[in-house]
Amino acid sequence: MSTEHEHRRVAMITLGCARNEVDSEELVGNLHGHGWDLVEADEQADVVVVNTCGFVDSAKKDSVDTLLAASDTGAKVVAVGCMAERYGAELAEHLPEADAVLGFDHYGALGERLDDVLAGRAVTPHQPADRRTMLPISPVSRPSAAADISVPGHGWVPSTRPVARKRLDDSPVAALKLASGCDRRCSFCAIPSFRGSFLSRAPEDVLAEAAWLAEQGVREVFLVSENSTSYGKDLADQRALEKLLPRLAEVPGLDRVRVSYLQPAETKPGLVRTIATTPGVAPYFDMSFQHSSERVLRRMRRFGSTEAFLGLVEQIRELAPEAGIRSNVIVGFPGETEEDFAELRDFLTRARMDAVGVFGYSDEEGTEAAGFDGKLDQAEIDARVEEITGLVDELIDQRAEDRIGTEVRVLVERFEDGRFVGRAEHQGPEVDGECAIAEQVDAAVGEVLPCRVVDTEGVDLVVRPLGTTSGE
Repeated sequence: MSTEHEHRRVAMITLGCARNEVDSEELVGNLHGHGWDLVEADEQADVVVVNTCGFVDSAKKDSVDTLLAASDTGAKVVAVGCMAERYGAELAEHLPEADAVLGFDHYGALGERLDDVLAGRAVTPHQPADRRTMLPISPVSRPSAAADISVPGHGWVPSTRPVARKRLDDSPVAALKLASGCDRRCSFCAIPSFRGSFLSRAPEDVLAEAAWLAEQGVREVFLVSENSTSYGKDLADQRALEKLLPRLAEVPGLDRVRVSYLQPAETKPGLVRTIATTPGVAPYFDMSFQHSSERVLRRMRRFGSTEAFLGLVEQIRELAPEAGIRSNVIVGFPGETEEDFAELRDFLTRARMDAVGVFGYSDEEGTEAAGFDGKLDQAEIDARVEEITGLVDELIDQRAEDRIGTEVRVLVERFEDGRFVGRAEHQGPEVDGECAIAEQVDAAVGEVLPCRVVDTEGVDLVVRPLGTTSGE
């Protein structure tokens, strides 16, 4: 490596979802291979790369604020990620503090582009396009065509890129990308337009990366995508996820495999059984219900109903009574009546899920719903959000209390405020509550402890390891 390229320092700031976290680790691996040293943003970086989120207005604002704050450090600033992909040249025009705005097609040559930025050479801003047009309409025709376009998260090929991903922390939990993009056309969501059509990763690539993560000390892999239930549709195998999960659970060093973002209308009984009953696979169901009124769901361009969703919950609990079930709901969607709202309240009360995210509807640029009639006043949306949030808080606290006396397997993730903290199988990373170990134990981060639930702190559980003097 030439002297000119020694000691180039880059900081990576990641906003948004776990999919972005995977992309950041892949980008850092790429930069490391091109001679860049990773530092924290406050450690005099030469370049700060901000992996932005462009999902909703609040996320966009956070992205812009982070870019401005990065500029204040005196470092060069580069925007990547969903907001950069979605707005490109427009973002560059309105945010001159960013020295470059790069889309997904720049990811493979990010090191070269940062060299340009550091040398003061102008980098042409990304020009957005509808990424759904970049792959064939027919899913089974996509894998061969994907070699000609950049799809974040699909570049982990051990034989050609030995440092394709570099972990940004030492957590025993890591996200693992199962697929990218989405073929659904939900009327409220713009993600497919900038993330592109659905594309599965080859099973062998997923397994190889899982094995690599286990070698790095990871004990739980968290499978992420825009829609995990579509996995395999472009591999001519609708049961691909059912087949992959047991193989992942057998990867040496892994204790737990978790699946995120399941579409209820696509979740077949075989997949439910695989997740609920396979040793090493967490009985955890991240179900994207969004609403339960059939009328509202149709306006959302989605499928299902209160009774269909309750039937799915019943299927899950018949196989795994202690399974974790979480979801998100949108309140105040255009045309949502009092009857629709009451039906959603009834569904949530009867479903008794472990965690529910509540979001008030807002128009999203470029979506079909932005042009719908029947818009509710913001004050009414806010009132409905407040009511559903209060109901959900009460229900999930009750669900946590129902677990008192049950046994759980806790993956220890950190030591904090004098006690170990981790998560049980029914708790997803960051959003579903945690388990605090109630007494001093001889444990280590990354260890799985069999425990009994002895108390709750809201949605969080207080647990005691089995076998201790007061643990049984």
